[in-house]
Amino acid sequence: MKAASQNFGKECFRSAQVEGRKFNRVAFGGDKVEDMCQDLIRHGYNYLGKDFFTSGITGSNSCYSWTTRLMVVLVKFEVKSDCGSRDNIVSDDINFVGQRTQGHPYQTTHRGKVKGWWSSPGEMERDCLIGYGASMLLLERLMISSDQFEVDVCGECGLLGYSGWCHYCKSSCNVSSLRIPYACKLLFQELQSMNIVPRLKLKKYSE
Repeated sequence: MKAASQNFGKECFRSAQVEGRKFNRVAFGGDKVEDMCQDLIRHGYNYLGKDFFTSGITGSNSCYSWTTRLMVVLVKFEVKSDCGSRDNIVSDDINFVGQRTQGHPYQTTHRGKVKGWWSSPGEMERDCLIGYGASMLLLERLMISSDQFEVDVCGECGLLGYSGWCHYCKSSCNVSSLRIPYACKLLFQELQSMNIVPRLKLKKYSE
């Protein structure tokens, strides 16, 4: 009974899900843990509400644990004005305007309706795109639509040049044009100011 009481929330959630009714999960009263566990057994589930996780590659049982609760909530809010009140869905108020305005000195996109609305993805959106392997979408949203900058890179020394000329090699024979984020260019220059010299190794796209 002690072990079952510790996992009271798991059985209550799964039992309410399969039964389609409300349960009282208060620790000092309400429905009993044993009754909920019997409901789970009657519907073919584990006594403690655990599930088998099967590997989609090998077909073997990977682990035996509880499932994660995923809840999707539709948020509504009410706007009151002089003309009356109305209900708005949050998803209807998401607006994107294809206007790319950059700020100084980092050339990142402004945010706000006054300066030209541009919704840039954050770290969680970036991790989601990386997890799905959407490399081209990641390139478009995080660099092309944000702070893309074209620099000249010397193929011999790997340092940044200027106007097709490498000041270190004193030559323009092996200088290539490269598009990188402007923040990356600032990072290279800040490292060089601290006597840390990053060098870029270039190769053809087909290689």
